[in-house]
Amino acid sequence: MTNTKHAIALLLFTTTTGLASAQSSTAQYRVTFDVTWSNATHPGAYPGGAHFSPLVGGVHNQNATLWEPGGIATNGIERMAETGATSALRGEINTQIAAGNALEIVTGPAAGAPDQVSTTFEANSNMSQLTLVTMIAPSPDWFVGTHGLNLRDSNGWISEIVHQLDPYDAGTDSGPNFTSGNADITPHDPITNLSTTAPFAGTPPLGTFTITLLSVETCLPDVNGDGMVTPTDFTAWINAFNNNLPACDQNNDGACTPTDFTAWIANFNAGCS
Repeated sequence: MTNTKHAIALLLFTTTTGLASAQSSTAQYRVTFDVTWSNATHPGAYPGGAHFSPLVGGVHNQNATLWEPGGIATNGIERMAETGATSALRGEINTQIAAGNALEIVTGPAAGAPDQVSTTFEANSNMSQLTLVTMIAPSPDWFVGTHGLNLRDSNGWISEIVHQLDPYDAGTDSGPNFTSGNADITPHDPITNLSTTAPFAGTPPLGTFTITLLSVETCLPDVNGDGMVTPTDFTAWINAFNNNLPACDQNNDGACTPTDFTAWIANFNAGCS
């Protein structure tokens, strides 16, 4: 029987040569925005009517950069940081989706100060970076957020990330105070961290994003469990087949037989959504 299995394995390897990789596993996350900004935490840096604009951002890969410290704000980041508007940034994310560099737009509610709000989103291991922002309001062009935060490490999906939220200046308006009049900067200055600059110098972060893994969709063709569906999973399936391991059973009939190879090919080509 062992020789027969190795012969089948050789035939199956020949059959699968040249297969393209399929989509990877999918994870569901919740992000909770805990706003700690208050008169008690930020005396002298807490204006009347303090709040945050609706959350907006996207899930993307390493080829998409929506903003970064030291970079120049896009029109979408400018509109978000100056007015709290989200449509321009959502348009930029849609452009990245069309280019194959982003998976989805993430949106969430506005928040008071202090407050707690949350929203959910999906990611996959081909699109596993989160960018999420919200305007500090009122302000000239200040905001908090994440940029390209990776939800995976060498062990797979990260179960929880707590990201402290420092204030940032979008570099599009030169106003020095929360209620300064409009004073556009042309050309724009680089985006900078304001945590050591007035009025935020000597104060703690304005809150946190807690990003919590809710579920991961099981992906049958990902036999080696690396979160990706690639031809290397065929080698792992052959090992499971030769050793009668549970991962061999690709058609869920409770047995490990050559018919599971046909099922693996179908699962591989379908990928994991």
